[in-house]
Amino acid sequence: MTYKRSTLTLLAASLAAASALLSPGAQAEGKISIAQQFGIGYLIVDVVRDQHLIEKHGKEQGLDIKVEWNSISGATAMNESLLAGALDVVSAGVPPMLTLWDRTKGKQNVKAIASLGSMPNYLLTNNPNVKTLKDFTEKDRIAVPAAGVGFQSRTLQIETAKQFGDANFKKFDDISISLAHPDATAALIAGGSEINSHFSSPPFQYQELLNPNVHKVLSSYDILGGQATFNVLYTTQKFHDENPKTYKAFYDALAEAEKIIKADKPAAAKAYIRVEESRLPLDLVEKIVQDPEIDFTIVPQRTYIYAEKLQALGVLKNKAASWKDYFFEEAHGGNGS
Repeated sequence: MTYKRSTLTLLAASLAAASALLSPGAQAEGKISIAQQFGIGYLIVDVVRDQHLIEKHGKEQGLDIKVEWNSISGATAMNESLLAGALDVVSAGVPPMLTLWDRTKGKQNVKAIASLGSMPNYLLTNNPNVKTLKDFTEKDRIAVPAAGVGFQSRTLQIETAKQFGDANFKKFDDISISLAHPDATAALIAGGSEINSHFSSPPFQYQELLNPNVHKVLSSYDILGGQATFNVLYTTQKFHDENPKTYKAFYDALAEAEKIIKADKPAAAKAYIRVEESRLPLDLVEKIVQDPEIDFTIVPQRTYIYAEKLQALGVLKNKAASWKDYFFEEAHGGNGS
């Protein structure tokens, strides 16, 4: 068995070396595998899927692009899949992307492609005794998609450091549990389980707040000082450099999706329900898409706050000079931050 595996490994290495010699510079253009998570934070991607915009922009360059879509919950699984080469493009909150940028600097050089929009994430609870962060006890349980490392956990850590001191920034990691947003939403609305809190995201937080027993403790916008990018798409330098046409088609598709959403938000809400096969009422999705707190833009906003704070807390080793350090150059034209 060992012999067989090593033979296959040698064979694979030989084939890889041979293909590298035969085609200097790259794998074949025209393929892209993308993973997204759950929620309205992925509306730009949903519109790209619904309108087949990658394929459209590929054809403009004479390229017939084969697009593979995947759904994964949580940043940890996303990052592992990207580094393993199982996926070309993944999506998660700004902090997990920065963690991977930091870890792969000088190696795979992972960077962000584009923002997927600015939107607040609410920390919610059904515990009537919890009004502020200081009210949480070891008996409470906060559901997040990726405990300790995801967008929600890192945002909470930044606020925890502010309120309890830098040394205690992981104070709430012990009471955080990894759970996909749909499951956490169901638990919070139903009540009666050990999970009594949820650092949520749209549309789930709107759903949860319809329940009179659920209330908001804080918003990510409170922590970051205003509108801020929630999630981003990111990839390796290898994919970026070796697939210029496919990458351009993807980036142009994202830019077009932003315009489509801003031109007709009710139609975008319908696209979300179609692509995500959501059971949410259309009027609720329309309300969320039209919420003035939300901006579906591919331009990054306030991402540098994470780069700065997480480096100061020791989460990131590398110090970014600006947001452009961890975004590929195609995104540099916008008025980002």
